[in-house]
Formats: sequence, C-alpha cells, structure tokens
Amino acid sequence: MHASPHPRPPRRRKLLAALAVLLVLLALGAWAVMWRPAIDPQPRAPQFDAALVERGANVAMLGSCAACHTVDLNRPFAGGRPLATPFGTIYSTNITPDVRTGIGAWSEAAFTRALREGVARDGRLLYPAFPYDHYTRMAQDDIRALYAYFMTRPSLDAPAHPNELHFPMNFRPLVGFWNILYLDRSPWRPDPAQGAEWNRGAYLADAVAHCSACHSPRTRLGGEERKRFLDGGEAEGWYAPALNARSPSPLPWSRAHLAEYLRTGIATDHAMAGGPMQSVVDNLRLADARDVDAMATYMHSFLALAPARDTPAQRVAALPAPVPVPMRMPAPREGDPDLARMRLGHEVYAASCARCHDLGRTPTSGSALPLQKAVALYDPDPRSLIRIVRDGIEPPDGEPARWMPAFAGILTDEQTVALAAYLRRYGAAQPAWNTLEDDVRKAKQP
Repeated sequence: MHASPHPRPPRRRKLLAALAVLLVLLALGAWAVMWRPAIDPQPRAPQFDAALVERGANVAMLGSCAACHTVDLNRPFAGGRPLATPFGTIYSTNITPDVRTGIGAWSEAAFTRALREGVARDGRLLYPAFPYDHYTRMAQDDIRALYAYFMTRPSLDAPAHPNELHFPMNFRPLVGFWNILYLDRSPWRPDPAQGAEWNRGAYLADAVAHCSACHSPRTRLGGEERKRFLDGGEAEGWYAPALNARSPSPLPWSRAHLAEYLRTGIATDHAMAGGPMQSVVDNLRLADARDVDAMATYMHSFLALAPARDTPAQRVAALPAPVPVPMRMPAPREGDPDLARMRLGHEVYAASCARCHDLGRTPTSGSALPLQKAVALYDPDPRSLIRIVRDGIEPPDGEPARWMPAFAGILTDEQTVALAAYLRRYGAAQPAWNTLEDDVRKAKQP
C-alpha cells in the first residue's frame, strides 16, 4: 500500500485555519458595527424660510433641547451641561452653527443621520444620552425644521468638554453594539383605533419629547425596558414616577390638570415640577399649546389606568385651605417603634416646613401644598424627596413663580433622614424606605 500524493492537512491545522477565518469574520463584523464614514462638511451656510425656522423652534421646545444643551442662558445651545449616568458623566455638545465647535459644517444629511442613527458628521458614534433612539422616529419634515432652527441660532464658540466615563464605556465604538440591542429604526406609526389628537400626542411624546427616556426603567446596559413602558425610571439622580397604572400619585390626574402641569409646572392638588422636570416645563410653556394638550391627552390615557387609592391626600383634598388643624401633619404616636427618629422628623417639619405647608395652597396664596398630597412621599424610593429638601425648587432666572428654599446647608444628614422617614409614615402612611441613609449620602455627591 502506497501513501497518497496529496495527504490531508492535520486536524490541528484545519482547526487553526477555521479559527483564523472566524476571527477575521468577527473583526469585519465588529468593524461594520462600530465604524461609520464621515460626511463631507457643507461648503456654505444654507438659507431657510422663516416659517420653517418657526416650526423648528416649536419642535425644539417640545423636545426640550435647551434642557440638555444650555448651561448659561446667555449662551443658548452651546452645550457643556454634565449629565450623570450609571456609566459616568457625559457633557452635552455645542449645537449652534459655529463651524469649528458646533454643527456649522453639518449638512442636513449629517444632522438627519445624527438624529436617526446616533452618528456625528465625522463618523463618531454618539452616546445614547442623546436620545436618538427616540428621534429616529421623527418625521423628516420635523427634522428639517429643527435643522433650520439650530442653523439660524447665534454662532457660539464652545469646544466640547471631555466626557468622564468608566471603562469600557469610554471606548466609544462599543456604542455600535448598544445600537444593535436598543436602536429600533422602525418609523413611527399612528394607532388607527385612536383619534387624531391622541396620535399627535403619541408621536410628540415618543419621537420628540422622549418622555419614556426618563419615565421607563432601564436595563443594566442603559436601554429602555420596552415591556415596562412608563413604569417609572430615573433622571439625574431623581426618581421619575410611573405614568401608567403603577403611578404613585396619591390623587388621580385629570387630563386638564395634566395639561396645566405640562404648560406651567403646577396643577391643582399636585406638587409642582422639580428637578429635571422643571427644565421640561420651561420648554413646553413656550411650545404650541395645542401640541402640549395633545401630549396630555396621550399621557393621560396611561395615567387613567391607575386604580383609585385611599390615601391621606384624598382626605386632605376634600378640605378647603387653610388645612384644618386636625388634618395637619400630626405628632408621632407614643407607641411608634421608631419614636426617637419620628420625633426628630416632626421637630424638623414643625420648624422648617409647617409654616408654608400647613396652610395649604390656593392659586393666589404664597403658601404650599399640604405634604399629604406630595407625590414624592409616595414614590417607591426617597431620592426625589431628598433632593427637593436639599436643593429646593427655584423658578427659572427672572421668572416669577412659586419656589421652595433649599435646606442642604441647614439640615444635618440625621435631620434629613428623620424628616423623610417622618413624612413617609405620617404624611403618606406608606411603608418605610429602607435606603434613606444611603440615599441622603449619595445626594451630597457631585
């Protein structure tokens, strides 16, 4: 018997060859996921029709673009605002038409790609703190109008602040894999079972205002949990309450009250907007009131699913202001198992809060909402209440509005914890929060 003139390669050589091919294919696949080409800079600034710019201004207000892209009101859209995320801090960028540091060199095609795919003009992938996973469903006419609006803003020189992200999220190309998991580029479609106003509100709330970006929980990789739509989320260290059947609101929302809240930041028998929601309201009050009403119609269709609850707020709501003494926040019971803390919380309340909150709130009063009605007392975690106590609520610069002072420099951590625990038990009659000490400590961190 003779050996074959073409012996088969050894098994090991075959395996190595297959592995090499696999690695090459994986490398090509990763390159395809993580790389995008640059789009040539536009040679000259385009001109726009005034009506298109006006439409773009409305889209910008509905999308609250200034909330993230403006730090100094004298330098609108120049970026630089830090956005805290679980992966580190991202700084918003300059979206004025400055050619060197803004989007002045961006064509409409480049601007559209950024909104639909999360890719900058130079091919860099944008971090999804910029909610392109919502903007991807915007109508092209709205994107064109938004582009016209930004390209006609004052040009401001404002270089990008370096992001401060943890490894490996500081390796920007990895965002390409995030896009595979969470970027659904399907176009927005109306629901034929709903009316025109509801569908208009649905489009605006999802594709433009991106409400669920804050009000839905997120996965460990930072993507929205679509199966838990509007189940409650977080924004910049605040709890963003659920806006569906799981709403913690102690009083039901009417559609009219929700529209009033979105336009003004305050509504009868509901707490005023605080934290990141203040910036949203600051923008919505400048938007077309019909569009804001449409958003209220859509969002209320989810809030209306919340079941009626017997809460202390229901009993206080039935009373005219000022709140009668028997309904004011009570002293702790002698048999309270956490009596020392509750007494301290009550003392803090009596010294710092009662003067305004015990009077109740009317449209023309300078007093405040009875805290039994404050949704922050009913939230599943205390972050929003702690931040309201520490940071207060201030109206925009130069705007006359209700406000609440900050107590960060007045109350100790122990007093803040005791006040929150007392309000939770005696204001909302809800089970104790178990993470108060940690949450107060975290709220002090920059």
